[in-house]
Amino acid sequence: MAEEAAISFLLDNVKQLLRDQLHLIKGAESEVNGLQKDLEVLQAFIEDNTAKKNKDQTLKVLMRRVRELIFEAEDVIDASVIQAAEKKTQSFFAKMKKPRTLTVANEVKDVRTKIDLFFKEHRVDRAAMNTERSADTNREERKDIYWKEKNELDPISIIGLPGLGKTTIAGKIFTDPRVQYEFPTRIWVFVSQDYKRKDVFISILKNFKTNTDDMLRKTDMEIAQTLRDCLREGRFLIVLDDVWTAEAWLDLHVAFPKINKLGKILITSRHEEVARQANPHREPHNLRLLTHQESWLLFRLEVFGEPICPSKLEENGRFIVNQCDRLPLAIVVIAGILVKKTSALDINATEKQWNKVRDRVKYYLKEDPEKRMEKIISLSYNKLPYHLRPCFLYFGMFPEDFEIPVQKLILMWIAEGFIQRKNEITLEEAAQDYLEELISRNLVMGDKKSLDGQIKICRIHDMLREFCKDEAGIDKENLFQEIKMSNEGNFIPSISEEQNHRRLSIHSHFLTFVSSKPSGPRVRTLFSKEEITLPLKNSSSIPALFKLLRVLDVKSIKFTKIPSNLTDLVLLRYIALSSDFKILPKAITKIWNLQTLIVDTTSRSLEINADLWNMINLRHFKTNASATLPKTPEDTKQGGTSGELQTLGMISTQNCTEDVFCRACNLKKLGIRGQIAALACSSGLERLRNLRKLKLFNDVRFGSTSEASVPRLPPLDAFPPKLKNLTLKDTRLEWNQMSTLCMLKYLEVLKLKDSAFVGEFWDASRICFQKLEVLYIERTDLAHWKASNQNFPELSSLVIRNCEKLQEIPLDLYKSLHSLDLRRCKFAVDSAKEIEKAKKKEQTQENAEMSVFKLHIAPGDE
Repeated sequence: MAEEAAISFLLDNVKQLLRDQLHLIKGAESEVNGLQKDLEVLQAFIEDNTAKKNKDQTLKVLMRRVRELIFEAEDVIDASVIQAAEKKTQSFFAKMKKPRTLTVANEVKDVRTKIDLFFKEHRVDRAAMNTERSADTNREERKDIYWKEKNELDPISIIGLPGLGKTTIAGKIFTDPRVQYEFPTRIWVFVSQDYKRKDVFISILKNFKTNTDDMLRKTDMEIAQTLRDCLREGRFLIVLDDVWTAEAWLDLHVAFPKINKLGKILITSRHEEVARQANPHREPHNLRLLTHQESWLLFRLEVFGEPICPSKLEENGRFIVNQCDRLPLAIVVIAGILVKKTSALDINATEKQWNKVRDRVKYYLKEDPEKRMEKIISLSYNKLPYHLRPCFLYFGMFPEDFEIPVQKLILMWIAEGFIQRKNEITLEEAAQDYLEELISRNLVMGDKKSLDGQIKICRIHDMLREFCKDEAGIDKENLFQEIKMSNEGNFIPSISEEQNHRRLSIHSHFLTFVSSKPSGPRVRTLFSKEEITLPLKNSSSIPALFKLLRVLDVKSIKFTKIPSNLTDLVLLRYIALSSDFKILPKAITKIWNLQTLIVDTTSRSLEINADLWNMINLRHFKTNASATLPKTPEDTKQGGTSGELQTLGMISTQNCTEDVFCRACNLKKLGIRGQIAALACSSGLERLRNLRKLKLFNDVRFGSTSEASVPRLPPLDAFPPKLKNLTLKDTRLEWNQMSTLCMLKYLEVLKLKDSAFVGEFWDASRICFQKLEVLYIERTDLAHWKASNQNFPELSSLVIRNCEKLQEIPLDLYKSLHSLDLRRCKFAVDSAKEIEKAKKKEQTQENAEMSVFKLHIAPGDE
């Protein structure tokens, strides 16, 4: 872990103990106060010396010792809290080194002495210490892939060395407007080294079936047959990204019907034998290295955004590019460093910074060519600001080719203590800034965006992931350890080594691992994406074996029951679980450090007995069920609030009261599920002045059939005043109710799902959504829609799904639209194409650089 983040997090723990939980350290107050002061001094030292961490080997050794002391201090603090909170854990602590109650403060003071000596000996001046994106140049000829029709299914392969841009080229094909037009069904699947056939099949099948839960109970071959039936006709493009072996193709190809000559399978792989096995009659597209000219062009595009380079920087730039050996990923990563060191206002200062990078490139790359890419990544990592390093390394925790939800990542970073507070912005906003910084440096890829343009999914290149795993290992940063099963049936690393690991990532054989009773006295995070059901005896082992957990993310694992000893984990900050939960027990309240609580259940309702209102650190509560909250405390009317709570959902309509919303006054996201018709005008929603996102899910299964429709929306003044994103589901409102929604002056995104509005005619000609940018309409009986650009002046994205009666989309909407997505709306296809023609006609030489209009039409609609 980066020392600065570790100390900052530990300081927060100490301050919280002194502020809120003093009774847990009775008799040790003075030692804790002393430790806090020592840590603050140590933190200042680290901040001052960040830039020199990797320039002086002596300092590097000293910083490693500092890190060990931080970890030891952290263990002592956390263990002291556990000891005080749970008297029955003596057997656990007997296995650990006997805590020396806060004497670590003396060791921190020793480090300060060593630091002072170091300054004197080395005469350190303290005041002075204050991807993958490839250029179009490497594109292959695509028309062969697109249009040549064969007599049967014709797999195509892109092969090449790591870092050459296989995934990037496939991505450009996948998003090419011509491909989108020719292949209405386009599906991208990450296969990777440790794939599961059933998961791959279901991932593809989700594009044809709205609910694939029943598939989980079927065999692989039964699912393959269902998938073959779906793919038997129509045009489709399926990308199988990162297929490692020929055997993997043989394992997967059974789901693809050979008789469909209109479909295409595009494979990316490092190995030629994969391509030969997939299609012996077609030569694979073997990506070459860039030419020197192409390398120089890519470098300039990445650094300056256009093919230019100031003459004063050109010599250094060309030298750096030459060291990258024409490898696109290497060029992109190095460019990510230089972007941050380039100023258009001060060319002399920029030249000095480039000189430094040039020197480091020479140092890192003068030896073994085979390790050149690893050294380039190392160079980029070493140039990262100190606070970003643990955040970047954390990506190695996730499985290979895993699509990482941004919101999950951000909340995990916060729980880990990686995010440092900044003035007025929230921890979540600061974390978002961290992520965007990593993306701008080409270390992380922003993969998918939400309808409003926000990055929703991110991921990391395989080579960068391998670097993260290596750098985060126990011999270096000791951030986390991935646990794997060897071919001989042994865990790597062995169970006996768990004593010293701080975070564990286990994506296969999780049940076997837990059953082996590993000893993890210092483990802070347990993370798995394996989909299994965990017996009760094994789920109870988790709290027993890992007492100091802060993050428990095992949402993919189904628990048969919440283990009673889960509440022993009082240090937990983030927990994600799934089961058949109907009740969240009151004992959860004991986990007073909890910031994020995620509970997925097959039950439609969830009774919350835990006192969420007294969980003072809780920031996000999420469940897919309709949650019934505990009664609000009496102090609500006297001004008591749950000030940290930002996300609450889904909650029952019976909890939509002034008392609840007064208590949760700082909510930013709220989901409500139940009888929406029961929401009174005085529900108190208008009190939520910070609410930006609201979901209203009318679940008629909680009421009678007569309550299926919501007769009217609450009046305008009953809505949160700064609402930006509104989702309505199954409300069955009449279209004239839009006159209320259009007056929400900050509304940017409106999603209408599952007959949110009903009626064959929508006349929107007398209303105006001034700021609406995204409109999503799904499953309605709408047939005729009257509107113009004046009614939707800012509408840039329009998505219409399963509106099979809709005759046409108003043509005048083309003026602001950037994208139009249709699925199962075959009557409206002609008008969609007219909109596309109007957009192309509008494109002139002056606005040729504007975003290209994107039209997507699902199969069967044309």
